[in-house]
This record gives sequence, structure tokens and C-alpha cells, in this order.
Amino acid sequence: MNKQVTRNIIRAVFILAIQVILLKRNLTLGEFNYVHLTVYSVIIAMFPYNWNRTLIIFLGFATGLFVDIFYDSIGVHAGATTFIAYVRYYILNWMSPTEGYKKDSLTAYQLGVPWFFTYVAIMIFLHLIFLYSLEAFSFVYLKEIILRTIFSFIASLFLVMFGSLIFNPKY
Repeated sequence: MNKQVTRNIIRAVFILAIQVILLKRNLTLGEFNYVHLTVYSVIIAMFPYNWNRTLIIFLGFATGLFVDIFYDSIGVHAGATTFIAYVRYYILNWMSPTEGYKKDSLTAYQLGVPWFFTYVAIMIFLHLIFLYSLEAFSFVYLKEIILRTIFSFIASLFLVMFGSLIFNPKY
């Protein structure tokens, strides 16, 4: 098996284990229950940019379906991760460095912390807004969708950036 594929499988299993074991519980502060740590979307974001788009979309669906099983939701996470797997191509083209992507890895080490921060922030935000919109399935709950998206985005982005800087993948 290719070294790149092995690394991505190990990373995905590790992040999914953290998501479904440690982060499944919501952070609640009394009546304020808008913070949900959602870091598994970074799996889709960090796949190498030269992989087949159809494969990435399928892996996005499979990742979301796996999370749906543990969260007892019916396709909400699968829909959100499939969406970000689809738009990932367009975001990467839009954010492409002037010299192009020279390495296969989309990590902070390879492309720099500012680029990685911006890219991951866009991916997490799109994932969360789509996730909570699907979950509510009505714009009657627009206030809740926006509050959950904002607070979950801040907490999740902090956790993802902290983890990527601590583990500092050099591949």
C-alpha cells in the first residue's frame, strides 16, 4: 500500500476515534448549549489534492455515515461531509498558491500556517453551516443555526489548529 494512503488512513481513524469517543458530548453551560466540537471534517480537508474527486466524495459520504452511526442521526453528517468533499475542489482551486501545489500533503507544515488556517476555517465553516441547516431543516430555527455554527466553528477551529500545530505533521 502506498505510504501516502497509509498515513491518511491512520489519520482518519485517529480523528474519527477522537470524534466519536471523546467529542460526542456537547459542551453545555447551563442553557447555553451551542458549542459542539466537530473536527472530523478535517479528514476530508487534508486528503491530498491530487486524489480523484469521485473517491474524495465517496470517502466524504463514508466518513459522515460512520459518524451518523455513532450520533444516531439519519444522514445529516453524511450529507454535510459529502457537501464539503464536493466543494473542496473549488476551494483548493480558488486558494491555489501562485506557484501551485508542489507537495501532495495539505498540511500546515507544507503550505504554511496562514494558508492552512484559512483553508481549514473555510472547510469547517461550510461543514458546520450545512450540518446545522440539514439538522434543523427549516429556516424557522435560523437563530439557532447561526449561533451553533459560530460557537462550534470557533471551538472546532481552535481544536484543529491546536492539534495540527502540536502534532506538526511533516509529510
